[in-house]
Amino acid sequence: MKTICVYCGSNAGIDPAYAAQARALGARFAADGIALVYGGGNVGLMGIVADAVLAGGGEVIGVIPQQLVDWEVAHKGVTRLEVVDSMHTRKAQMFELADGFVALPGGFGTLDEMFEMLTWRQLGLGKKPCAFLDVGDFWQPLMAMLDTMVAQRFLHPEQRDDMWHGHDIDTLLGWMRAYQPAQADKWMDEKRRSQLNLTPGDM
Repeated sequence: MKTICVYCGSNAGIDPAYAAQARALGARFAADGIALVYGGGNVGLMGIVADAVLAGGGEVIGVIPQQLVDWEVAHKGVTRLEVVDSMHTRKAQMFELADGFVALPGGFGTLDEMFEMLTWRQLGLGKKPCAFLDVGDFWQPLMAMLDTMVAQRFLHPEQRDDMWHGHDIDTLLGWMRAYQPAQADKWMDEKRRSQLNLTPGDM
C-alpha cells in the first residue's frame, strides 16, 4: 500500500475533531511512507490532510480541474500538482494513481468520488479497497442506508461487506494492506471486459 487517495470536504466542518482526524491521518501517511493522492485543494479538510503529510516529510500528489485552479483553491505547496480538464478526468486519474481510497467527512463531492470507486469495483473495473474513516458517528447514517439497500435487495451483502468503516487509523491501514476483494465482478469476467476493452474512464 504505497499510495492512498483521500476524499474529504473542502470545508473543515463544525467539529474540530474532523480536522484533528485529518491531521492524524496525514501524519500517519508521512510516518509510514504512504503517498497521499487527493483533490489538490488548499482549503478545508483537503488542505489540512495535505499539510499534515507535507509537515511530516511525505509525498502529496494533487489532482485538480482547471476550473478550481482558476478559483485559486489549488495547493501550491504539494509535491506534484496535476491540472486536468474536468472532474471526470480527475476521478479517473486519481483511480490510476492510488492503491486504495479513504473517505473522511465531506459533502456531495466526497460521496460522488467514493461511490464512483465503489461502483467501478462492483463492475470489475478495479479491485482497490475503499474505506470510510469516521469521526464521531459522521458516517453512521450512511452505513445504515447501505444496510437498508441490502435489506431491500438493491445491494448484495457481499458488496456491503466489501468496504471498511471505523474510527481507528491503525485498524484502517491494517485492513487495507490485507485487503482481498469479497466478491466477483457483478456482470462480467476478465475475458468479457477485455473483449469490450473497458477501463474506468469508459464508465
